[in-house]
Amino acid sequence: MSFKIFLETHNIINRAAGLGTFNYELVKGLSSLDFKNCELTLNSSNPDILRKEFKDKFKYHKYNSLSRHSLFRIRKKYDLWHSVNQNTKVEPFYCNKYLLTVHDVHFVDEISADPNHRVNKLFKAKLEKSTAITYISEFAKAETHRHFNVPNIPEYVIYNGNPISTILDTSKYITDIPLDKPFFYTIGDFIERKNYESIINMMKLIKDFNLIISGNNNKKYGEEIKKLIADNGLTKQVFLTGKVSDEGKQFFMKNCTAFLFPSIREGFGLPPIEAMSFGKPTFLSNKTSLPEIGGNASIYWENFDPEYMKTILFDGLHEYETNKAEKEAIIKKRAADFDWKRTAADYFDVYTKILY
Repeated sequence: MSFKIFLETHNIINRAAGLGTFNYELVKGLSSLDFKNCELTLNSSNPDILRKEFKDKFKYHKYNSLSRHSLFRIRKKYDLWHSVNQNTKVEPFYCNKYLLTVHDVHFVDEISADPNHRVNKLFKAKLEKSTAITYISEFAKAETHRHFNVPNIPEYVIYNGNPISTILDTSKYITDIPLDKPFFYTIGDFIERKNYESIINMMKLIKDFNLIISGNNNKKYGEEIKKLIADNGLTKQVFLTGKVSDEGKQFFMKNCTAFLFPSIREGFGLPPIEAMSFGKPTFLSNKTSLPEIGGNASIYWENFDPEYMKTILFDGLHEYETNKAEKEAIIKKRAADFDWKRTAADYFDVYTKILY
């Protein structure tokens, strides 16, 4: 018997964002598996790009924004529909088996706590139709149960993998950012929960290092960060790169003194794992899922007082330099614990548990 599985992966086009990365890496991991008894269909606005990379390993469906509306939902019947993002509005017209992957429920705080808000209603409808649920962290699972009535169905926590599977040659990478001082690095979307202002305020107390932040800063929060930098006279010490290529990201991670990630809300948190691939000391907030991801290989800020953050940072750097070989090994091992092939195999195992 052959089963037809639909993966709602239309976010795969935007690999600069976390969901795009998740979509692509999951698909790439699945492509390495033998699923001869299953036919997997990917949803994408540009399926030719995926077809060029993955050939006939998958079937392909061309995403149309109209399919977000109930009247124009995909009517082909599948044995299993995998909603790989809890916020997607693309749903099946017919629902046989339904797997929901929950990354986070931050929308309860960030958009509206009103249970009748359309985003909450959409998510509750997904929960109600689900045959099983996967979460990308224990924190994501706990928060879902805290805010919603979760049906009594199978639930699984499957950690994301490390997006850096290949270390690139960055020796020819050119940047306009001054590299005359050692620097700290961070990367992510420019949204308030990333809490970049905390490390910028800390930089007012640090003169011998620069701070480099990558990500799309053409947003309201990006403008606030630019103003904070200018108002504090840090334009020659704190630099925004905008979006960077994989080569650029690896260049900055490979050459930074430390990776800083003070986010106050994360369903998972991929960038710290990427930085740990290079054995870099990672300094994280102790909020939400980050301690779960960083484990004992990272150092944590418990609050965001600039003096306190500076102390934790330099105490951590001193300890790292004192035991560098040992610390590097611990950090790299932690990064290696997260593997997309293993993650994809875990998802496929859930598929088979649902279908058989």
